[in-house]
Amino acid sequence: MAGTKEVRESQLDMVSIRLVKDAPLMSRKPVKTPGDAVELLGEFLCKMDREVICIINLRTDGCPINCSICSIGTLDGAMVNPREIMKTAILSNAASILMLHNHPSSNIVPSKDDAKITDRMVSVCEIMGIPLVDHIIVGGDNSKYFSFKEKGIMPMKALELQDDHTKINIDAAHAAEDHVTTRSRKRR
Repeated sequence: MAGTKEVRESQLDMVSIRLVKDAPLMSRKPVKTPGDAVELLGEFLCKMDREVICIINLRTDGCPINCSICSIGTLDGAMVNPREIMKTAILSNAASILMLHNHPSSNIVPSKDDAKITDRMVSVCEIMGIPLVDHIIVGGDNSKYFSFKEKGIMPMKALELQDDHTKINIDAAHAAEDHVTTRSRKRR
């Protein structure tokens, strides 16, 4: 009996992921402008009493595939990680993504953290081959919004990938990372 228990403990479960097509929950209308995205989710986000970060996964024609709530935060902030943002994009076979979040204060001016996550996601999305087409902040009523793309902030500086392994600097800080992250990496 002891031998059987040891075998079970050393086994690794196999899992598989399948995309199951359900009836659309959103619109079949393409999202071509920030106004289209705000029309789609603005009212929902403006009713929230805390920050909520959503991703709309888009097909090649700009039609929404689905929407994913990546983070529900507090009155004045929400934490989000790129892997949480990209998870549904990959599983949905998205051609591109659109990030939206609300500011319950109705002040739609981007915070320093809003700019940092946008910069980071532009780089992550470029590497993944699933472009971030815009980051939109809504507040107050859904007619008030801030679009990084509309304001000319996106696309941000294009990511340059090194093709010579001798020139790769692993310890160099990236624009969206703070110095604490870099220091913690050096300690490892």
